Amino acid sequence: MTLEEQLSGDQSIGKDPDNVVLCLLATDDTYDQDIALQIHFTLIQAFCCENDINILRVSNMSRLAEILGGSDKPGEPADLHCILINSPHELQVKDPALKEVICYCKESRYLDQWVPVINLPER
Repeated sequence: MTLEEQLSGDQSIGKDPDNVVLCLLATDDTYDQDIALQIHFTLIQAFCCENDINILRVSNMSRLAEILGGSDKPGEPADLHCILINSPHELQVKDPALKEVICYCKESRYLDQWVPVINLPER
């Protein structure tokens, strides 16, 4: 999904960024050579910082796909470069694992690491 699609979609980050509690940015081996993806990530990160959305970078997209269940279409890899985690206004974040991740992101910001990185090991 492109940034424009995310910012213009019905359930998107642009319509109501207050519902987004976490943005996962997943990279793979091609990230260093993909200038368009780097620009895309920079724009998403700027938007998230402006709207107080926690950001977490994950460094093994194929492993993340395994953890999350892969792709909707058999034979095609899932595009998991940007995953937005939403939480409705009425409900506080109740999931203890999500609370821990958000706490980790906040602690990282206090240490001047604005986009913490999680390295997922291969199985």
